[in-house]
Amino acid sequence: MDELIYKRILLKLSGEAMAAPGGVGINPANATDIAYRVREVHDLGVDVAIVIGAGNLWRGKVGTDAGMDQATADYMGMLATVMNALALMDALEKIGVMTRVQSAIAMQAVAEPYIRRRAIRHLEKGRVVIFGGGTGNPFFSTDTAAALRAMEIEADVVIKATKVDGVYDSDPKKNPDAIRFSQLTYIETLNRQLEVMDSTAVSLCMEHKLPILVLNLWDPTALRRALFGESVGTLVTA
Repeated sequence: MDELIYKRILLKLSGEAMAAPGGVGINPANATDIAYRVREVHDLGVDVAIVIGAGNLWRGKVGTDAGMDQATADYMGMLATVMNALALMDALEKIGVMTRVQSAIAMQAVAEPYIRRRAIRHLEKGRVVIFGGGTGNPFFSTDTAAALRAMEIEADVVIKATKVDGVYDSDPKKNPDAIRFSQLTYIETLNRQLEVMDSTAVSLCMEHKLPILVLNLWDPTALRRALFGESVGTLVTA
């Protein structure tokens, strides 16, 4: 029998993964699709934690470009991630997956406060944990939040879910000759300025030797195959 090589994962989702047609808002059908993919690996016995962005609801850059204070714009984005987290929680629980949302910004009426030891306990009890509210601080992206939470819960890998099958040297939609990398080092990723995760997140993973795996979540078999060690997507390691 195949053996899992990753037993605790941090899944990083973009807000666009939840988006309605046109790229904005929340489409419950998309949340349901993600929930089924998460349930499949959760049923294998994998501990699953999730960090989700908010690009479908709010982009801080839109605010700052219009003259908004960046801290205010970032806090708005952090609040929007909790909306996405609640939508995904609802989709998971509708298909029988016990889920907890923890927020780095206190909002007790809808989410638990982020407490590291409590999050680990939820995972040990077989619950999916969704981390909302980013890091709780402005000027940090949800990529950085994903790297930080992954280290705090002692995840084996950060899995960056995208709509392409890995990292390319150029945009494969514009360049049919774009080359896909099966493996990269952290330094190569930073030097080439490849859009894996932002540089702060990559540097954090590099410092703590936490691998990053970029794959296409919408390939129905990719996540499962990756957990069993097949060469899927792009792996960023030391």
